[in-house]
Amino acid sequence: MTSLSTSAIEQNKNFLFNFIVNVLDGGFFGLGLGFASFSTVIPLFVSTLTDSAILIGLIPAIHVVGWQLPQLFTAHRVAQQKRYKPTVMLFTIHERWPFLGLAVVAWFVPQIGPQIALALTFFLLICQGFGGGFTATAWQSMIGKIIPASRWGVFFGFQSGAANLLAFVSAIIAGIILTNNESTVGFSTCFILASLAFTISYVVIAFTREVSSIPKTSSSERKLFWKDLRAILKRDTNFRWFVLVRILAQLGTVGFAFYSVYVVNYYGVNEATAGLLTGIMMVVQTLFNLIMGWLGDRWSHRGVMAIGMIAAAVSAGVALWAPSVGWFYLAYALAGIANVAVWTIALAMTLEYGHEHEKPAYIGMANTLIAPTAFFIPLFAGWLADNAGYNATFLATSIGAIATFLVLVFIMRDHSKPIMVKE
Repeated sequence: MTSLSTSAIEQNKNFLFNFIVNVLDGGFFGLGLGFASFSTVIPLFVSTLTDSAILIGLIPAIHVVGWQLPQLFTAHRVAQQKRYKPTVMLFTIHERWPFLGLAVVAWFVPQIGPQIALALTFFLLICQGFGGGFTATAWQSMIGKIIPASRWGVFFGFQSGAANLLAFVSAIIAGIILTNNESTVGFSTCFILASLAFTISYVVIAFTREVSSIPKTSSSERKLFWKDLRAILKRDTNFRWFVLVRILAQLGTVGFAFYSVYVVNYYGVNEATAGLLTGIMMVVQTLFNLIMGWLGDRWSHRGVMAIGMIAAAVSAGVALWAPSVGWFYLAYALAGIANVAVWTIALAMTLEYGHEHEKPAYIGMANTLIAPTAFFIPLFAGWLADNAGYNATFLATSIGAIATFLVLVFIMRDHSKPIMVKE
């Protein structure tokens, strides 16, 4: 029988409790994101302040860059912690309070005017994005510590599934709110409801059980830490290809951010229909998070991500070709599958790299190294939409998804699967 360390025994002892608590955390976080979606509600709000496709394209870019950029720079400090949870609880506040600020801005748009409201909106989006980024390395390290490696895919699948299910509900409600209220009341109500959901999520994650462990590094090893980063990049060829895959996947999904504005502006659908389309995407993500997470654990996270990129290419192709708005139901559904690949599956793949003491470094590099392109690719997509039309952006998205698929299938390789340990 396999002997387990004290930390492994505690991990298995608290596994079910931590699994439930963190799935609930993700569920309520998703509920909030449905009310303040970065793909629907916030772009629609910004579109009432400006008609610039570049600025609208910046919305998901800021969110992603804010999440990714700080992670490498926080990795060394995170690696010094005996427990990751206190760092998570401290910094995650800053990815939640900006939504209350958005509610205030939305309410006072008639008084302050669109230009000031636009500036404040982007300031709050930057605060929210970087709040998530300063939380991210500690949160991922905490999950890697409290959830057994053989269950990472299932956990992220269930957590993201819960998030998307509740986001579907709140997206539908948000669409109804926006349709039946004038802009000021509608958007401020959505952002207030989002803030309430994020508050509940914060309370729930506070119940996470994490035992103390020996820090991965000490405060005196900072130079050695940065030297190790260079050594990791030099020796781990597969990780370098993984970083390239994540960059290409940004291009392969960038067009999704323009779907809602496109169907509203070019097909004349109302906000309720836009909310329904987003809701369909959330339902698909709920189902496929469970399926793809489970399949990744038992087959191949790399293979599952490749399937997701096929879905991304077809989704953008449908958006490009669609003769009527009805085809966007399919485009949104396929985008949901692709989103699972680039978020849920990518999270699980990131945790596969490196030994235990190297994980904060791998997590940091896997995100920070792709942050610059996460900013510039949406800018390029917005510029393309402004100057060549949205169809050009959808074509570029499809090409990016195909390129990502080719690297995943023909160049990258799988990691060996962890041994399933019975509790």
